[in-house]
Amino acid sequence: MKSRLSVSKSHKVTSVSCVHNNPVWFPVVTQTISIEVTWYVNDTVQAQRNHTLKIEAAAPEHSGRYQCQHGNGPKSDDYHINVLGHAPKATLIIRTGQPVVRNGGSVVLQLDNEDGVKGWKCWVNTGEQTKTVRLRRSDEKAVSMSFQPNRLEVPESVFWCTNQTLRSNQIRVRTSEKDVWLEMYPLPAVVGVSLTLKCLAWGTDRVTRAVFYKDNSIIQESQQTTYQINNVTESTGGIYKCEATYTHVQRTAGPPYQVVSDDQDVFVQGKRNQHTALLFCGTLMSCSCRLCPADSTYRWYKTDNGQARPLIGSKQRVMTPEERGTYACRFVWTEGRSLLSNVHSCKLLLIEFDMVSLYILLQIQRLINK
Repeated sequence: MKSRLSVSKSHKVTSVSCVHNNPVWFPVVTQTISIEVTWYVNDTVQAQRNHTLKIEAAAPEHSGRYQCQHGNGPKSDDYHINVLGHAPKATLIIRTGQPVVRNGGSVVLQLDNEDGVKGWKCWVNTGEQTKTVRLRRSDEKAVSMSFQPNRLEVPESVFWCTNQTLRSNQIRVRTSEKDVWLEMYPLPAVVGVSLTLKCLAWGTDRVTRAVFYKDNSIIQESQQTTYQINNVTESTGGIYKCEATYTHVQRTAGPPYQVVSDDQDVFVQGKRNQHTALLFCGTLMSCSCRLCPADSTYRWYKTDNGQARPLIGSKQRVMTPEERGTYACRFVWTEGRSLLSNVHSCKLLLIEFDMVSLYILLQIQRLINK
């Protein structure tokens, strides 16, 4: 029997599932069948032999022609995947909660789209099935909506939203039975951008020691509960975990607890061949993107602790900051948007403005005195 290849994909993760051509067996075959699967990308055999080929951080280089084969049977038909280099226009974020929750817990997610959220649907994949998420009806002109999924009781749940033509980014939420967890940004890390990992304990902030591991080797051991990577590179990717030494306020006797978190995969998304904005800072700040469409508009952000806050009303290519701080920009068009630009500090720039203003005032005062 000829194999059939089906695909479930979002902007950051693409799952290619290989099943027999029998819809009745679809949920069973992918879980229990023992026949080995061979995967092909552009006729090149892949190392993975599982029934699901999962691309954790899809990038343009993953574009191509995919096939699968059960045992010595015939190959499946071709499935062509084209991974675009830009980010989706709609944004899905965790509004309340963390990327790792206790088994049975949940989070509040928020979908933002400046063109409106009317007609959008949201989905969740739990590893075994994909189903819609129940949403509340939103205002006709609403540009954002929040929703809380049901209790999360599987190791990993992947959320994303779509309308008839567009899709958002995905958010991955994991569950853990342990009292210590490693918290990190739920999206793939980006080359050239900072990344912060936190070692946290449920129900207490009295962590006296934290050890961070990458691929089972210690990378930091101190009283700090955070591990900062200032400049992400391709080599940043790997398997991370942490060990926390902690106690609770109500515990007055006995040694502190020592617990190691579950492993967390850090995937890195490169910026090469992608729509990436560049920020230039001179007498004014300007935004540039070599691959972005000519009819793009612009968005400006002020960043604080790694979070980018939109500057309302700033949609021109050139912008003069009104206050000291660090800024970033991106291009936006109908189907998507660029990756966020480099972050630039304008403290020195504004000092230069102040000196120029002071010089002009002094010259005016000198003319008046004459």
